Amino acid sequence: MEEQNKRFLDPNIPDEMSATIRPKTLSDFIGHNDLKQNLSVFVSAARNRGEAMDHVLLYGPPGLGKTTLAHIIANELGTNFRATSAPMLTKQGDLAAILTALEPMDVLFIDEIHRLSTAIEEVLYSAMEDFKLDIMLGEGPTAKSVRIDLPPFTLVGATTRTGLLSNPLRDRFGIDLRLSFYSADDLAKIIMRSAGILGTKIDDTGAKMLAKSSRGTPRIANRLLKRARDFATAVGKDVIDVDTIKTTLYQLQIDDMGLDKIDREYINAIIKNYAGGPVGIDNLAASLSEPVDTIEDVIEPYLMQLGFVQRTPRGRVITESGYKHVGLEK
Repeated sequence: MEEQNKRFLDPNIPDEMSATIRPKTLSDFIGHNDLKQNLSVFVSAARNRGEAMDHVLLYGPPGLGKTTLAHIIANELGTNFRATSAPMLTKQGDLAAILTALEPMDVLFIDEIHRLSTAIEEVLYSAMEDFKLDIMLGEGPTAKSVRIDLPPFTLVGATTRTGLLSNPLRDRFGIDLRLSFYSADDLAKIIMRSAGILGTKIDDTGAKMLAKSSRGTPRIANRLLKRARDFATAVGKDVIDVDTIKTTLYQLQIDDMGLDKIDREYINAIIKNYAGGPVGIDNLAASLSEPVDTIEDVIEPYLMQLGFVQRTPRGRVITESGYKHVGLEK
């Protein structure tokens, strides 16, 4: 995973200064209009009734705003926001300490919720359903079960891999919200908004060019904007223009479709080593010296969205569009 962490376009890497440019309200959140409309209804209804909103599951590829939406839900409800991640909850006592510290109507955010252990999940069931905490004290014959009342709260879980969620856990979420890749137009709006917050200027054409190279992901768009700002500052420009964007993308080895060196290596490896496919994921991972999870969760989703690669029962296959993008014929 060390190599993955070095990848500039890896949407899993948290963006520096993300809290500064993160939208605080639904009206500031750009894109996903249907999702926002529904969420606005759910929030308003819960607030008007004076109840905790139903538990919310946010899912989709990394970098699309799941954490941001969790913050927004708490802000719109006017409640406290508590955050943790599943890998940090290693024993039942960890979860119990967080749950018993909640105040009525608080929002608890658990990132990577698909990585919860079975033991932690079982404690979470009664907490989500009945606002009761059942824990075992002691071990062996002297162990006893203790039930603790919890204040009503809203659990917001985020995951990039819904298939790894157990059915009992998923069934306890009353609201499912899926985030998909953003359009270039919405990303351009996000870039313009972020530029204003950062106190820099970018022209409309430059924003659209940057958006097209951002893989449909706001986190990557904001990261590219900051690097473009660096290149503009280095040559004394007050405005990030098209020439600055071209220089930034060239230096970072990112093409006009948002593919970087690793993406092109992925496509070329299948074409040159496996005649365009099909090839199994394990063989492909060995060829690229990348973990299987990195290929499935980081590299392939965007390439599949572009139509450059297909997953088939026999393995990965490069499409005609994928061949053309790297300048080869099928």
